[in-house]
Amino acid sequence: MNLLHACRGAWDTPDRSGDPVDLHDHALQTAALLRRSHPADKELQVAGLVHDLGHLLRPGDDAAHADHAAAAVRSLLGHRVAELVRLHVPAKRYLAATEPGRALSEQSALTLRAQGGVMTHEEAAAFAAHPYAEDAVTLRQADDAGKVVGLDAGVMEDWRPVLELVAGAVGQATGPRTHG
Repeated sequence: MNLLHACRGAWDTPDRSGDPVDLHDHALQTAALLRRSHPADKELQVAGLVHDLGHLLRPGDDAAHADHAAAAVRSLLGHRVAELVRLHVPAKRYLAATEPGRALSEQSALTLRAQGGVMTHEEAAAFAAHPYAEDAVTLRQADDAGKVVGLDAGVMEDWRPVLELVAGAVGQATGPRTHG
């Protein structure tokens, strides 16, 4: 929660030339869109909330921001959330290959090249075969849509119970082992 709160007033580019909303509002909007479209999938919603933490952790590293965020959340929020976070950049590259007329924000279009550019046919086929590909594309679509200045998407504190639910499930799955 501390990292998410720290996103208020933090931007995807150090000089604020990127997307029109700060990381805090972007996280809330992305998560809210996923909550609306996939109300039962708490891990997907949480991935939307934390997907851009890499911009806060390593400002200016557009190419690897998803990897930094995934590494930061993996132990707390689990493998699936981390993988969805990691895959949101390849999902952009995939969508650029499979939907070439699809609009990207100005900043997203600029960073596409640094992130590997449009996927080749072979890369797109490999991505599509990934077990989380469909969910990563859903996250990416919400990511692209969650950049609306002035949109009220709630408050960060409202996400605490959802984060605790997802983190608790991870804790139960990896909890203490009893020896008998």
